[in-house]
Amino acid sequence: MTYKVGPKGQVVLPKALRDELGIRPGDEVEVERRGDGLLVQRAAPRSRVYGALADTDVDLLADLRAERQAETERDARRRA
Repeated sequence: MTYKVGPKGQVVLPKALRDELGIRPGDEVEVERRGDGLLVQRAAPRSRVYGALADTDVDLLADLRAERQAETERDARRRA
């Protein structure tokens, strides 16, 4: 199948393929370079991405707070 690229770099995904892959208006797709071509696939739902660390001991918010605290202390030492 051959399709033209529009002036804004857009390509229309054929309806049959959208239906087959469950791609709906507003869904996100990933575009990845593969050799001299492109792979276009439906992106993972955000809920899966956001929950990827739910069953781990990683506390990202605590890590960010600690990092911010270290930056604040480092800046205070530089000013002193």
